[in-house]
Amino acid sequence: MNNLPPGWSYQKLNKLGLVGRGRSRNRPRNEPSLYGGPYPFFQTGDVKAAELYLHEYSQTYNEKGLAQSKLWEPGVLLITIAANIAESAILGIRGCFPDSIVGFIADPNKSDVRFVKYALDTLKLQMQSISRGTTQDNLSLDKLLSIDIPTPPLPTQRKIAAILSAYDDLIENNTRRIALLEELAQLLYREWFVRFRFPGHADVPLVESALGPLPQGWEVKRLEEICDLTMGQSPKSEFYNEDADGLPFHQGVTDFGNWFPQTRMYCTELNRVAEDGDILFSVRAPVGRINVADRRIVIGRGLSAIHSKTGNQGFMLFQLKEKFQEEDSMGGGTIFKAVTKADMQGILLIVPSQKLVIEFERMADSVLQQIRNLTYRNTLLRTTRDLLLPRLISGAVAVG
Repeated sequence: MNNLPPGWSYQKLNKLGLVGRGRSRNRPRNEPSLYGGPYPFFQTGDVKAAELYLHEYSQTYNEKGLAQSKLWEPGVLLITIAANIAESAILGIRGCFPDSIVGFIADPNKSDVRFVKYALDTLKLQMQSISRGTTQDNLSLDKLLSIDIPTPPLPTQRKIAAILSAYDDLIENNTRRIALLEELAQLLYREWFVRFRFPGHADVPLVESALGPLPQGWEVKRLEEICDLTMGQSPKSEFYNEDADGLPFHQGVTDFGNWFPQTRMYCTELNRVAEDGDILFSVRAPVGRINVADRRIVIGRGLSAIHSKTGNQGFMLFQLKEKFQEEDSMGGGTIFKAVTKADMQGILLIVPSQKLVIEFERMADSVLQQIRNLTYRNTLLRTTRDLLLPRLISGAVAVG
């Protein structure tokens, strides 16, 4: 073990507060009768997607679901021990979680829950390493409680947590702004191009089309008529690297973010390339998930790249987002686990008057630029935080 500063010690998690597993007694766990009520139900994927605090959830329990689970209060640290192993986030609202997640309640006389979360972040690789088994990886509560956590006196914990959480607070504020900007643009799209309440709509009658009633003068066209489409193709693995040699490479949605993909892999074989600003559309399950390329990237067989022939990328992006709100479904409720080039080319899209599209684009382009800037700021904030994190948690940088 590394030497710690004076006054620091190594502590087990259960010496810093109360530790208990989440609860989901019912088998099967996905029994439909448990879900659809008012109680947030957090799963390992929700914890992984969170920053410091956890507010977003993908499912809810009803009274029956709650009866076989447990409702935890805000402030509990959630730690995943199966599936997405060693991820953590602090519960921001009351909610339930399954036994694949451990809950930690900090003893206010011994630990700051934010400090413990950051300390566990520095130990993530160690926790993932000891979780590897012959069948299914599992951290287990006993293994988690065997981890030594470098622990300074409580006032120092609070100072370290304050420094690091300041970065996370800025990231969270920027993320909320991004969500509001997206909502603004999507609401305007729906108002003009779904409800047809665009400027001057009262003077334009509706006429039948292949997509139902549309304002007179609007057209319905296949994607291939109005967009250039590039289907991904995966190079041989010998061309992949993590050394930033070549262009960023994305095989599918693994590294998709809310808007832009995050790069881990690069490729020197430039078979199929998406340009900066192209819409990235997943063609394998989950079909229809969308991101935007924020630079030139190589795309593998799980993705396609879409570019408007008229340069109306903002309008095209929000139209596709509206059309593919439900993943794996492409019109008429038909479920797809993968789609071909012909399927993509045949997607029916609306083509309003160019004047109206240009008006929408003025707003959409501004929104997209703000989202790009805020995303870039968050990347810088995360990078700075992650550089500071191990030095603060180890005591290498004194906080006074």
